[in-house]
Amino acid sequence: MTASLSDFHLLQPLTIQEAIAARLDHPNGHFIAGGTDLLVNMRRGISNPNSLIDLSAIDELAEIELHEDGVTIGAGVTIAALAHHKFIADHYKALSQAARAIAGPAHRALATVGGNLCLDTRCIFYNQSEWWRSANAYCLKNRGDICHVAPQGRRCHAAFTGDLAPALLVLSAKIEIAGPQGRRQIPLSDLYVEDGRAHLTLADSELVVAVHLPANQPPSTYEKIRIRSAIDFPLAGVAVALAGSPAHSAGSTTTATTSTSCDDNQGEDEEGDAADEVEQAAAKVSKEAGRQQADDESGDDQPGEQGDEQGENDDCDG
Repeated sequence: MTASLSDFHLLQPLTIQEAIAARLDHPNGHFIAGGTDLLVNMRRGISNPNSLIDLSAIDELAEIELHEDGVTIGAGVTIAALAHHKFIADHYKALSQAARAIAGPAHRALATVGGNLCLDTRCIFYNQSEWWRSANAYCLKNRGDICHVAPQGRRCHAAFTGDLAPALLVLSAKIEIAGPQGRRQIPLSDLYVEDGRAHLTLADSELVVAVHLPANQPPSTYEKIRIRSAIDFPLAGVAVALAGSPAHSAGSTTTATTSTSCDDNQGEDEEGDAADEVEQAAAKVSKEAGRQQADDESGDDQPGEQGDEQGENDDCDG
């Protein structure tokens, strides 16, 4: 059961600088792109901004640029455009697979790269309607004093469930952040902290404007475990990248995200099941990445040079 949206003021800046200025002028406002996460939370009374700053008209955010050093992906690029971009699929396979695994076609047509990287954390006790949460005395993440996942603790256990982050992490992604003090780049890993209530290191008036990926990537792949084979958030999402060619040191990198939450009575069993699922997914994607590497070394399906093709931005099939 959801309520009607409360009144809000809509702002539509045309540049990143205008967007940041608007956020400074509206301290209780939120940036919005596709809105597939934020609007749902607003309907549930979880978030109540008095202003929404729409980023969809900022052309700079919607570009995918190929260059000698790699690829720059604007934060406003839709998940559908990323999923159907041929160059990304050929050279950054884990990222393409992660994009294709997100939600359903209609969601991917609206949702954006920046939005998926900055998803709010989720929990069965948090992502509920206002009346449900009020009947349960809310929770530590939102207006309450107790984490219902671990009532004896003082840490929020809401989990991050974005699909793109694991893939981008194994591909050594950096993100570009714009704010009142200018622009800066940080490793994607520095965007996140282990705190369900405040899991992003962004300041209030900052926003992610682009993702930067280096060239000459090793084979990579992504696997997602969920209840249904479409729409659902991941119970576990695992990305693996192998490095064994002359251009890379031997080894592998694995990252994972999990949305598993449980109550005290089932905590150990549930967490054990989640760990087993992550381990199984990691084994599966490691095997797939190894197969890609073997194909590359044998000369099969060898990708062309980075500047040979510009890729395609096909519309989503939804």
